[in-house]
Amino acid sequence: MVNLPIEYSDKPVTPFGGMALMKRFLDQVGIREKLGTLDLPSPGSNRGYSSELIIESFWLNIWTGASRYVHCNWLREDAVIQDTFGFKSMPSQSTYSRFFGKFSQARNHAVFPKLQQWFFDQMNIGPVTVDFDSTVITREGRQQGAVLGYNPNRRGRNSHHPLLAFVSETKMVANAWLRPGNTAASSNCEAFMDETFEHSLGGQQVGLVRADSGFYTEKILNFLEARALNYIIAVRCYSNIKRSIYGLKDWVEICDGIEVCEFIHQSEQKGAKPRRHFVVRKRIERRPEAGGKLLFEDLHEYRYSTYVTNLELPVIKIWDLYNGRADCENRIKELKQDFGLESFCLKDFWATEASFRWIMLAYNLMRLFQYAGLNQGKNRTLKTLKSQCFAIGAWTSEHARKTVLTHL
Repeated sequence: MVNLPIEYSDKPVTPFGGMALMKRFLDQVGIREKLGTLDLPSPGSNRGYSSELIIESFWLNIWTGASRYVHCNWLREDAVIQDTFGFKSMPSQSTYSRFFGKFSQARNHAVFPKLQQWFFDQMNIGPVTVDFDSTVITREGRQQGAVLGYNPNRRGRNSHHPLLAFVSETKMVANAWLRPGNTAASSNCEAFMDETFEHSLGGQQVGLVRADSGFYTEKILNFLEARALNYIIAVRCYSNIKRSIYGLKDWVEICDGIEVCEFIHQSEQKGAKPRRHFVVRKRIERRPEAGGKLLFEDLHEYRYSTYVTNLELPVIKIWDLYNGRADCENRIKELKQDFGLESFCLKDFWATEASFRWIMLAYNLMRLFQYAGLNQGKNRTLKTLKSQCFAIGAWTSEHARKTVLTHL
């Protein structure tokens, strides 16, 4: 058995030498200059950190593994990372808390849509598919807006219930709002959609809107139709819809164990329009893992999924288009697991929303870095990028009167 000798060095070394690539990418896209044009909180003294430095260092902490504010003290001891990004020093945990505490509802709505619009203006992606979704974030404390509501994973615990919008073609976040935990899925959706289409995606052509059954309301459908937007939205099977489905006869089998049928349904709400609905039923015996709901006791061999649309395509094609929306769950999972979406929380509601929305931009920048900076078409999570690209030992040294970053 060989015991290798252990030696120590006082030379500053960083485990994240690969972040130098991210620094070059940030300089190339000009994000710091764009931040300087926004209505961000000013430092409290001449010696205070600039808003641009606080935001950029917050992103840097997230990209290197921080999942809560206390972790943001780790990189303060990393002199190599600070030299790489041109920081004389890095903010402490309390600096981030005070900075986000200066954000209000008005400031959040003034800053983030403009920044998102600038972000998508950098890309030429043609017509986009926008997916709307909501999620539940469980809270352990008594933060503002953290109240008892729908929480399927931890029943009886306080939570927030944010709204999110994703661009399917780029797998990026188009917009995000934080909401109290007892907010219904469709609450404030029209205002959220309006901000998304008019500001966050202003200048982009929206080709299709997709959403789950929480967005199936007459108001939302009217909102989309008034803007001449194509949509496919999952349907909540109320009793009148179930009656329509039960009476359907002209089922068409599109593959083994899956049948489709369409029908026209008009909601019982005053002024409601008749709209095209279609239903997909899966035979459980043939498709035991297929999603859907058991709607009828005497037809317990089927699970059903129902949708409403204003597209005039064949039902099979529309269903295929909607199935791509499932990728939203992967994006939400990555935001929670890799970007600390559930853990960066403050007492004040609007401060929490500010950090929540800055996290979304950290995610978007990492996505853009992967495609534009690394020229990789394949989607990789932040954990994978850290192990394959960023986790490289490095140190600084002087060479030809210049500071050089040396990698292992």
